[in-house]
Amino acid sequence: MGDRAQSFRDLKVYQLAFELQQEIFQLTKRFPKEELYALTGQIRRASRSIGANISEAWHKRRYVASFVSKLTDADAEQAETQHWLDTSLACGYVAPDRHAALLSKCRDVGKMLGGMLADPEPWCVRLPSYSRR
Repeated sequence: MGDRAQSFRDLKVYQLAFELQQEIFQLTKRFPKEELYALTGQIRRASRSIGANISEAWHKRRYVASFVSKLTDADAEQAETQHWLDTSLACGYVAPDRHAALLSKCRDVGKMLGGMLADPEPWCVRLPSYSRR
């Protein structure tokens, strides 16, 4: 892993997820007003949840199962974001090239999360052993 991350903000996967959420936020500003509580809200919520779940996973890394659970949630949110991007394309709210670029970022986040999920141990914190007296 090279340099040890001190915060979830140091993780490349978090940085890419945050970048993705901001790009989606800017994109959805141009969606029709009638989509505000439907597609706009859904895609914003899903994209924002990716980084939120990564940050929660970071703080639950004392327990491998909890860490994996939150990373799995983050991966599910990136998949949901892909669905809403496809819906946005089908509705004509996003250009095909922009759609492709955003989907590529989603897939990159998914690949990074997949690598962490495949081998979570190096990311987790070991608790000190306490002996009973």
